[in-house]
Amino acid sequence: MHAMFLRRVAVAASHSRRFLSSNSNHDLANAISELNKEMESVFGEPPSNGPGRSVSNDSMAEDHQSFSPKANKTPLGLTHVGSKGEAQMVDVSPKESSKRTAIASCKVILGKKVFDLVLANQVAKGDVLGVAKIAGICGAKQTSNIIPLCHNITLSHVRVDMKLNPEDCSVDIEGEAASTGKTGVEMEAMTAVTVAGLTVYDMCKAASKDIQITDVRLERKTGGKSGVWVREE
Repeated sequence: MHAMFLRRVAVAASHSRRFLSSNSNHDLANAISELNKEMESVFGEPPSNGPGRSVSNDSMAEDHQSFSPKANKTPLGLTHVGSKGEAQMVDVSPKESSKRTAIASCKVILGKKVFDLVLANQVAKGDVLGVAKIAGICGAKQTSNIIPLCHNITLSHVRVDMKLNPEDCSVDIEGEAASTGKTGVEMEAMTAVTVAGLTVYDMCKAASKDIQITDVRLERKTGGKSGVWVREE
């Protein structure tokens, strides 16, 4: 009995070595199955867990996939997250160049007192809308310096328009950015209106600290793989 036990252990060890040297999922599954049978004949029951547990081809494929680099994508397919969850700058070199545009907007709520000062051009710092417009254009060109993962792109056009809105005593700001390249200009357009709005606040803060910058949003974009996108009200 003792000799039979040793012989079966030797057979199990042989199968174990075959298991370790196998490069095929099919051979691996067969080797493990045979090893389980030998262990059951020696010890009277199959092991419930551990290296000798039965593994199907499907489960082996799943295990292999879990270690595959392709399986490191996040559930939502976030392109700025690396395989280990770290932030990364996306490589856009494989993408095709196309004409890209983006329009963004925001609102600066001034209040009646400050609105009247801006309308009359009586703010102590000077021309609020003129300075904010230039600031917005400059902001668009600096987007890659202040948004860490944005690409440094060449802008072919930047537009910032400012309009006083007497209905709610606000400044309505619209910005547009354009470029021909491999990545979009949404961030440039949104940065333009945001910086313009911040500049309005800076120019008027001595008159009121209650000014609000609201509704910063993308209105429209064109170009790239996703094509045209327009905000639906």
